[in-house]
Amino acid sequence: MDTEIKVPINSDMDIVIARQEGRTLAISLGFSPGDATLLATAISELARNIVTYARAGDILLTRINGAAQLGMQVVARDQGPGIADIQQALRDGFSTSGSLGLGLPGVRRLVDEFQIVSDGTSGTTVTIKKWRP
Repeated sequence: MDTEIKVPINSDMDIVIARQEGRTLAISLGFSPGDATLLATAISELARNIVTYARAGDILLTRINGAAQLGMQVVARDQGPGIADIQQALRDGFSTSGSLGLGLPGVRRLVDEFQIVSDGTSGTTVTIKKWRP
């Protein structure tokens, strides 16, 4: 049975809710507390990007089944301005908001699979997957 949780992201409080929902789902799927925290951190970073750059979007949390393993997929979607240069956005230290630039590169390091789709004009979708060991 697939579990799917959608969290609308419009404010800082929504970031906290998405993080908590992600951690709760990860624990329910049998992830270790450490891996659940890594997922919660990745979700928090993705939700923060939505609030900072797009103002609104959503986070979709889903249980996924691989060939021989169970995992969790997180899809962060927005209809903001998009990312003009994805390669640059994935470089450590790059930021257009004056932050430390740890967001997307950090998220990519925390998960097993990472995909980003953005044409620089009409929103961004980031899909991450973490598989349970």
